[in-house]
Amino acid sequence: MLKKIILLLCPFALFAQERLSVDKIVAKVDNYIILQSDVEQLYVRSNQQQQSMNKCQALESMVVNKLLVAKAEIDSVTVEDKSVENQLTGRMQMMAQQFGSEKNIVEAYGKSIETLKSELRQQVKEQMLAQKMQETITEATKITPEEVKRFFGKIPKDSLPYLPAEAEVGQILRFAKATKAQKDELKIKLIEIKRRIERGESFEKLAIEFSEDVGSGKAGGNLGFAKRGMMVPSFEAAAMKLKPNEMSDIVESDFGFHLIQLLEMRGQEYNSRHILLRPDYSRLDLNEPKRFLDSLSNLIKIDSLTFEKAAKDFSDDKNTSDAGGLLQDPQTGSFRLALDESMEPSMYFVLDSMKVGTITVPLNYRSEDGKTGMRILFYKKKHDSHKASIKYDFEKLAQYALSEKKNAAIDVWFKKATKDVFIKIEPEYQNCKIFGTGGN
Repeated sequence: MLKKIILLLCPFALFAQERLSVDKIVAKVDNYIILQSDVEQLYVRSNQQQQSMNKCQALESMVVNKLLVAKAEIDSVTVEDKSVENQLTGRMQMMAQQFGSEKNIVEAYGKSIETLKSELRQQVKEQMLAQKMQETITEATKITPEEVKRFFGKIPKDSLPYLPAEAEVGQILRFAKATKAQKDELKIKLIEIKRRIERGESFEKLAIEFSEDVGSGKAGGNLGFAKRGMMVPSFEAAAMKLKPNEMSDIVESDFGFHLIQLLEMRGQEYNSRHILLRPDYSRLDLNEPKRFLDSLSNLIKIDSLTFEKAAKDFSDDKNTSDAGGLLQDPQTGSFRLALDESMEPSMYFVLDSMKVGTITVPLNYRSEDGKTGMRILFYKKKHDSHKASIKYDFEKLAQYALSEKKNAAIDVWFKKATKDVFIKIEPEYQNCKIFGTGGN
């Protein structure tokens, strides 16, 4: 069942085609409807993306997602508007990369960016709700080492999965730093914004106009309620010192410079809004991080310093520094990365020309939130393609076993949920046997 819930979607797939000229409702799930054109579009996309889904499977997949969303509404499972906006912005950025520019997107669809985002927003929210509901269903599902061994033992020896070659790769990252002049420029701008608010202008309107935190900016800077420890320390420390409706001085964090206003305290939670200004990353000088990494690389090469120690002490990537710079597979948590198309393309092509045990020269790097810098990569080890083994592939097998266990939990949940939620399948799809029956 689980594989039917998570669909491979292009960032623009949800409005990739116009509605069919003659459309109709083919299914209802509580207050949600599924149109004939929805089924047709998913069927086409799935086959374009090598998922080989027939129309009955496409309909069942959509019913599954609508059922998750309907139950999320019943069970008060929600996603924050800020998270929806961030996801939406990410998809639009992927579109811009694929089309070359936002102007090309507008020309291709004959619609403004805001119109396209408006059309996609509700569908993105529903996808996120379905995912959140799925996570809620399976959050208590765990796997033990003994269960992994039993799972592996049930796989016929001639059916063991063949795993691609893998690499263990470390990185040391140094971000470019804003100059004092660039920082002062941002501070002066935020001070002027603060004065405008103090003179009576709306914090909300100025956040919409100036804040570079795209998600909260569109909501007037509102970040919603946060528990202690959720925000970066400098932000939280400043916010917690404020009284309701009071504004902070200018606060610097890893994200840029903030003007913060506390809205409400509620026990260990607080609601705040902010206006964020960031340095213009395209103007930052990369010479300093390049020189630093060159020097660090030379020390490592002459054995004056290990790569692991250098990463721990000097890398700006706090997610990997404690592990000696080693990158992890986000799905499995393993330090072994598949050497295939799932790997970051720029890294894949660099590793392809490297020898194991060597370090790259400083390479340009841009983070997901737009920060620029340089990094060096260490090709620590390569694991050749092989059949799955309990000895060498325990983490991956644990993920497979956990997925199977989650599938079982979700199947149990669906049997109960279909009794709680109204589902109607129109006659032309009755033979599809949604959830193993002929429909309701």
